[in-house]
Amino acid sequence: MGTTETKKMRVGVVGCGAISDIYLTNMIHNFENLEVAACCAGHLEHAKKKAEQYGIKGCTYEEILADPSIEMVVILTPAPTHEGLIRQALEAGKHVYTEKTMTLAPETAAKLIELAEEKHLYLGSAPDTFLGSALQTARKAIDDGLIGEVTSFEACANRDLDLLASIFRFLRMPGGGICYDFGVYYLTAIVSLFGPVDRVVSSVRNLAPKRVNVVPDSPEYGQEFDYSNESQAFTILEMKNGVTGTFCVNGDSTINDQAVFTIYGKKGILKLVDPNNFGGDIVYIPGVKDWTQQAVPEVLDYGFAYSENSRGLGPSEMAEAIAEGRLNRANAKMAYHVLDVIDQIMKSAKSGAFEKVPSTCERPEAMPNS
Repeated sequence: MGTTETKKMRVGVVGCGAISDIYLTNMIHNFENLEVAACCAGHLEHAKKKAEQYGIKGCTYEEILADPSIEMVVILTPAPTHEGLIRQALEAGKHVYTEKTMTLAPETAAKLIELAEEKHLYLGSAPDTFLGSALQTARKAIDDGLIGEVTSFEACANRDLDLLASIFRFLRMPGGGICYDFGVYYLTAIVSLFGPVDRVVSSVRNLAPKRVNVVPDSPEYGQEFDYSNESQAFTILEMKNGVTGTFCVNGDSTINDQAVFTIYGKKGILKLVDPNNFGGDIVYIPGVKDWTQQAVPEVLDYGFAYSENSRGLGPSEMAEAIAEGRLNRANAKMAYHVLDVIDQIMKSAKSGAFEKVPSTCERPEAMPNS
C-alpha cells in the first residue's frame, strides 16, 4: 500500500516477540506509507536489542505515547494485554492497530470503540490475512457469480496444542484457545466473504485441561502444565445473508493446519486455503449436469497482490484509509463482530441452543486488483 509520494505515517510498535519480525520487516521495507520510528517491550533491553536489529529506536511505551510525531501504535503483545494498551494509546491521541483478538470480550472491545469514536481516532485489528490475494480472489469469484448462488460453506482446521502450547506460553493464557487464537482467522475470512453472522449453535470442549510439555529442548520438557482454554469447537453458522455453513477447529491433532475450506454454489465449488495465510491457490471446480462428465478444476488468478506473508498490510491499509478519510477494511467493528461471534459460540456450548449474535458489521470493501 502507499506510494513514494504518499505522506508516511510514523508508527510505534509495542511488543518484540516472535511475530514482531515479520511486522517490522514488512512495515519498514514493503509498505511505503509507514515509517516505523520506535519499538518497546516488557523489558527495555529486549526492545533495544530488537530496535538495533532494525535501525529504529528502542524505548518505553510511555516514550512512544509521549512522542507527538508518532501517529499510530501497532500492538503485537498477547491478547490479555490489549485492552489496557489500546486504551492508553487512544487516550494519548494515537491511532491503534492491534494483533488479534482486539480484547478478550465484546464488552471491553465496545468501550474501546466508543473511546476511539469520541477521539476521532482509527482502531483496527488483525487478522488482516483476508486482504491477501487468496481470499480476495475467492471474494471476486463469489461476487462475479462464478459459482452461482452460494448454498453453503465448510471451514475446518486442526492444530497440535500439545506442541504449540508447549512452545508458546501465551496459548495457555485467556484468549489463547483454539477458537480465539486460530479460529479467528476463519471467522474473519467468512465475514469478509459473506458479511455478518446472524446466529450460531455449537459444541465446545477442552479435551485435556492438563497437558505435558513435548518439546525436548524446553526446560519444562516432560512437565505437566495447565491448559484451561477450549481445544475444540464445532459450530453451525447462520449468516445474515441467508447462507449457512459449518466451522470446526480441533486443537487435539498430531499435525498442524490441514485446512479444509470449501464454498458450494449452484454453478460450481471453490476450494480455499488456510486463511492464516495471505496467498495460496483458489481452485474453482465447475458444475457438471451430466454425471458421465468429469469436472476439470481450475486455479483462479485475478492478479491480486499480497500472496506472501504480508503482516503489516492491516496497518498500512489503515494509514491509507486515514489519509483518504474512509473506513479501514480490518476495522474495529468487524473485529468486534468476530469477537462477538466467538463469545456466542461459547455461550451456545453452555446453553445447548442457538444463540443470536447481537452485533453486526459492514462487509469490508474488496481490495483493488490493479
